[in-house]
Amino acid sequence: MAATPAIAGAGAKPFPKGFLWGAATAGHQVEGNNVNADLWLLENVQPTTYAQPSGDANNSFELWPQDLDLARQMGLNSYRFSLEWSRIEPEPGRFSIAMLDHYKRIIDGCRARGLTPIVTFNHFTTPRWFASQGGWTDPGSPDHFARFCERAARHLAANIGYATTLNEPNLPRVLRLKAPSGRAERQRQMLAAAATLAGTAKYVAGNAVNPEDIEVFSSNLLLGHKAGRAAIKGVRPDLPVGVSLAMIDDQAAPGGEARRDAVRADLYGAWLDAARGDDFVGVQNYERVVWGPNGKLPPPAGAEINGFRGEVYAASLAGAVRYAHQASGAPVLVTEHGVVTKDDAIRARFIPAALRELQHAIESGVPVSGYVHWSLVDNFEWSLGYWPTFGLAAVDRTTFKRTAKPSAGVLGAIARRNAI
Repeated sequence: MAATPAIAGAGAKPFPKGFLWGAATAGHQVEGNNVNADLWLLENVQPTTYAQPSGDANNSFELWPQDLDLARQMGLNSYRFSLEWSRIEPEPGRFSIAMLDHYKRIIDGCRARGLTPIVTFNHFTTPRWFASQGGWTDPGSPDHFARFCERAARHLAANIGYATTLNEPNLPRVLRLKAPSGRAERQRQMLAAAATLAGTAKYVAGNAVNPEDIEVFSSNLLLGHKAGRAAIKGVRPDLPVGVSLAMIDDQAAPGGEARRDAVRADLYGAWLDAARGDDFVGVQNYERVVWGPNGKLPPPAGAEINGFRGEVYAASLAGAVRYAHQASGAPVLVTEHGVVTKDDAIRARFIPAALRELQHAIESGVPVSGYVHWSLVDNFEWSLGYWPTFGLAAVDRTTFKRTAKPSAGVLGAIARRNAI
């Protein structure tokens, strides 16, 4: 397999009229001091799999206007962010009008800046009370989520542009392919310690679940998506609603077709079936994997390497988008795509190379409504802490000052032209 395609020469070709150009954040990763969330406990318990606690994060709970200004100054026309469930519903059935108003101000702030708000109702983190009931392994979890979606939609849906119910609900399956040796046992010990502190028999977080619970966890997330979608649509039937999936560009080397197809069925099958009833499917892609008859093949010799020691392969986004549409029949919104690297020159090359490939997919007939880069700013990358950098802008961890990187100018120039 070839490494990343070279960036093509000049000659701008337009994207579809009204194409969304955006960047994304997620509540827990940028807001800071999200003390009532499931992960706050996991970050601070011992033992823990977290490299460091989220702490103040990027202080975006206070500085969200700066994030919106940054997106607009980059030349983007949309902004994806998430509602923090634990702030809005800190106790079961008890909703905070103040917190709903907070997120309404962000939505209205997007509109005031000409940014289409793409709102994720749940980006992994759940309230502690929800995790203490077993999280998504609890039979009542889909109903709890639907209640939250309905209440949040009543307050917020009028000005939202696009809504996703859940972010990467298939991630536990994806992580089974990647988890380093010993991680499952360390996570088990962490969740047990959290359960003891919470005074409950079982504590399951939105993105920390033991292997034996993945099937019921996934089944309830599927039910939660469908119930959440119905709840949001019940409030505003014309609002486009979908779900965002973690999607690798799975390719087959000679003899690896059966292995690739089995992986696809396991990682995405049920979710792409569910997306047939959605207004769009959100595709979140960062890599390709080439499957041989005996498993995953290493990156090709000479390939550019990202911060996770994986291949930088710009065509992976288009590959994932094509498969998502083929398997679901749904239109596609790219809700995340990016590269982890300290070298922003890699990102600056990667963005236009990937967008040229995406444009080829659109020209071949795949309906794609927009491209949202992950992420707007360097932020808290879950158990890895702050070292992985995906942002179009850097953030000073003491002053919280945002500084756009050169790659922001590259994406912004494409967005302003709506062409590449």
